[in-house]
Amino acid sequence: MKRIATQLFHTVAGRYGNLLLDYRSLIVIGTQLSLIFAANVAAFLLRFDGDIPPQHRLVMWTYLPVVLLVFGAGLWVFGIQRGLWRYVGLHDLGRILWASLAGSAVFYGLVHFLLGAKEYPRSVIILTGLLSGLYLAGIRLAVRWFREWLRMISPSARRVLIVGAGNAGEQLVRAMLSDPDYHCRPVAFVDDDPVKRGKHVHGIPVVGTTADVKTAVDRVGAHEIIVAIPSAPTHLKQKILAASEGCTVPIKILPSVKRLLGDPVLLQQIRPMRLEDLLQREPIQTDCQELHPLIEGKTVLVTGAGGSIGSELCRQIAQYRPESLVLFERYENSLHALLLELRETFPRVGVLPMVGDVTMADRVAEVFRQTDPDLVFHAAAHKHVPLMELNPKEAVRNNVVGTRVVAEAARDSGVNRFVLISTDKAVNPSSVMGATKRIAEHLVQNLNGLGTTVFTVVRFGNVLGSNGSVVPLFAEQIRKGGPVTVTDPEIRRFFMTIPEAVQLVLQASVMGQGGEVFVLDMGEQIKVADLARNMIVLSGLVPGKDIQIVYTGLRPGEKLYEELFEASEQVKPTSHPKIHRAVGGGLPVGDFEAWIKELPDRLSNCEDDEILQELKRLVPSFHPLISERVS
Repeated sequence: MKRIATQLFHTVAGRYGNLLLDYRSLIVIGTQLSLIFAANVAAFLLRFDGDIPPQHRLVMWTYLPVVLLVFGAGLWVFGIQRGLWRYVGLHDLGRILWASLAGSAVFYGLVHFLLGAKEYPRSVIILTGLLSGLYLAGIRLAVRWFREWLRMISPSARRVLIVGAGNAGEQLVRAMLSDPDYHCRPVAFVDDDPVKRGKHVHGIPVVGTTADVKTAVDRVGAHEIIVAIPSAPTHLKQKILAASEGCTVPIKILPSVKRLLGDPVLLQQIRPMRLEDLLQREPIQTDCQELHPLIEGKTVLVTGAGGSIGSELCRQIAQYRPESLVLFERYENSLHALLLELRETFPRVGVLPMVGDVTMADRVAEVFRQTDPDLVFHAAAHKHVPLMELNPKEAVRNNVVGTRVVAEAARDSGVNRFVLISTDKAVNPSSVMGATKRIAEHLVQNLNGLGTTVFTVVRFGNVLGSNGSVVPLFAEQIRKGGPVTVTDPEIRRFFMTIPEAVQLVLQASVMGQGGEVFVLDMGEQIKVADLARNMIVLSGLVPGKDIQIVYTGLRPGEKLYEELFEASEQVKPTSHPKIHRAVGGGLPVGDFEAWIKELPDRLSNCEDDEILQELKRLVPSFHPLISERVS
């Protein structure tokens, strides 16, 4: 029956749709006048119990044109004919009511006072107004219901379970029922509010709580889950995801309340739930208005511009209209791709691509002479922990020598501000990469005060989705069907998003007075195993069933837990509640300057074990695992 009704509707719509559109106004007016006529006849029949006396029948037909004229004009004045019936709502029903009441009042005054027809029953006038309003509203509701019913029975519509029966959930259901672009059929709600349990919203039942997501999905045969709680805190999102484990359906989410208030159309922009939604803290927000005077009209140089952090830095810096944006990168393919993107997105910003290596002092000095930058963001670094364990000399060359070359070039050129991007792995390092970044921090802090340049360090944790991070690795493993490899079930890491990391770097460039290390409050560390499990669930798969999680053991240089501050560092607040400042904790090495100057020559003439011992001497908390390395 449902299939026949659907086919019949589409056949009629396809055959007569254009004709109806061409004459829509005339059809609407004709239908409304017919309903007013029906209301007037019904009013007389009700008044006289179905048997209209001849004299009143004559009155009815005599004044019928006046009824149609007055009530039809009322509908025109109130704009009833302009509304789309499929989207009828309370506002439209209210206007129909007022138009009917106004029509009754005008008709009464016209017939009884101007025309003097005292024999026209007053009750009929009142009933005509009420019935015409009822008929006009009823036909609109019937059309809307019929269209929504056809959408509900459409075999191609995806069955949706909605988490949250609040305002956003109600609006979402209303939009799904009225907008064919959704291709979705809401079949049930879950909500933690006990008042809503067992109730219906637009005919859609609330079947349980957020803890019952999996049961509800199985019960109603949902094809996907949509979280319609834009203001949901992180812990609630994690609870919903945990309750969804075992569901083989995708999970989607609405934009934030702030974005919905700014643009209600975003209600249509349902997106898949992402890992960023599950960070165990609220996303950091910075005051970007302060960046306009710092960047606008200036020349900004970014090293490592083609990397994850470097490229996002360039995108966000370009928004503040610098005079020139210098992209320094040794990998030409990523540099070329970023250049094309920036020139298309920010055509008014002068983008200068510079190919070069930060360890080549002559090339770096040449770039600084040619561009004369006002700000430098040093994002170029080797950061892959296991690879740097196998190539310690290259880690030292790029992360230490490269930082020294760029930082000294900035000082000699009179750059206003220099910001080094560091990592939490520099705190009590257990890896070569962490030790080299700890030395780079100390190097930059020592340069502060030796010229006019303000040197600042920014230290943060793992960046979701960055090159070399676990997220792309897990995504690829899931795509191949698993297994997902995690080194240890207890390994934990701090995580932040790429935009957050870049906001922190930019904010530090404003807040820095010289020599500071800024650290983001990243909340609690997240188990990497939980991250892997969440990614599997978000892919619509079941951990341990569709995708296995395999533990491979800690790799050389890896720690179970990361730290943000060393014991010798004092944690100081800043003007931003989510950004802290590390004070003290410098390297206790007296010959640091001499070692740095001799380093390029020593790298060419020493073995890996020798450089590892040097790192241990410079960073006492570094404990290299020499026996596990490959020379």
